[in-house]
Amino acid sequence: MAKSELRGRKRRKQLAGSDEIISLTNVSKAYATGAPALNGVDLHIQKGEFVFIVGDSGSGKSTMIKLLLRELVPTSGEINVMGYDLVHIRHRKIPKFRRNLGIVFQDFRLLKDRNVYENVAFAQRIVQVPNKEIKRNVPSILATVGLAGKYKAKPRQLSGGEQQRVAIARALVNRPSILLADEPTGNLDPKNSWEIMKLLEQINENGTTVLVVTHNREIVNAMQKRVVTMKKGVIVSDEEKGVYIDED
Repeated sequence: MAKSELRGRKRRKQLAGSDEIISLTNVSKAYATGAPALNGVDLHIQKGEFVFIVGDSGSGKSTMIKLLLRELVPTSGEINVMGYDLVHIRHRKIPKFRRNLGIVFQDFRLLKDRNVYENVAFAQRIVQVPNKEIKRNVPSILATVGLAGKYKAKPRQLSGGEQQRVAIARALVNRPSILLADEPTGNLDPKNSWEIMKLLEQINENGTTVLVVTHNREIVNAMQKRVVTMKKGVIVSDEEKGVYIDED
């Protein structure tokens, strides 16, 4: 048995019964054709952790994110996020569950016809936050991400790094317990990539659990966070203060 697998088992044992916010137990996901996207995955994350999920294309990272968002249901296994049983959750409760999740994508996914303020406010309007609170919350979160002076700008008037900051503000404005960032620096230059990662680190230091799916080897190696490495649907390494490793 590989040392990384032994360490992973030891970690799971240590976390058993602890303050977990994400728990995947023996999770598999098979599609109609091809090999399983996930195969017997165990992953346990505590409140307040910052975790990188890394691996080559096809390793199962995207499937894992979709399972955590409850866009997919596993073929087998158990998934618990923030106390919600995502295998058996009733459909009508899924929107309430997702209110406690923030999600940031590689391609920003901003509303191009609305300004920065309205892009962020949109996330609050969906969950019917009163206008009085929106007027207080949106400027506050824009200041947090360094965009207090850009609230009237349209996305096309912003740099890539600024657009990603708007996306992060939108993800955070409802004060989620967990922030999922799927390749958040994939469309950014190195300078903006580091600024976004520093922002995510700051968000984590304020108590939000952060999961980052990334291919950015330099950032992973420099930040010295927990690194979970996936290959062909399984976790092959789970290291505290880990690095981006290639699995042959």
